[in-house]
Amino acid sequence: MPNPDRYLEDLPVGEVSIGPPITISEAEIISFARAYDPQPFHTDPLAAASSQFGSLIASGWHVAALAMKQLVESRPYGATPVLGMGVDELRWLHPVRPGDRLTVRREIVSSKRSTSKPDRGVLKTLVEITNQEGIIVMRFTSIAQVATRAKALPQP
Repeated sequence: MPNPDRYLEDLPVGEVSIGPPITISEAEIISFARAYDPQPFHTDPLAAASSQFGSLIASGWHVAALAMKQLVESRPYGATPVLGMGVDELRWLHPVRPGDRLTVRREIVSSKRSTSKPDRGVLKTLVEITNQEGIIVMRFTSIAQVATRAKALPQP
């Protein structure tokens, strides 16, 4: 069953959502890194073994992309359009290794309706990604433009 359409007014500060675990494989790490972040500790297990990490690790951009994919596929706002406006305080805190199971937790931390454009507002969401041991591997604040119910009302 698809999620119902949700607008800024329907998204309370403090609301938390947790996605299903995402298991990341060595093949996925290498494939993503070869295309977008071709550093040896992301693309070559032998070179990675002698790196500061001691083994292959995922690109932080790969982890961010996985979190974004999960958000898009879960459609938490139904058909209500959401426009990404930016990210604050992006931090890669712990290496992600092949076989890690990542969990994405999102918490709405602020919501503000636009005074100049009442058909939209800005939603800030704290996103924390943890591994199977509960260690936070990545954290950032997402900033998005979300439609308000005024957008849903028929225009005269």
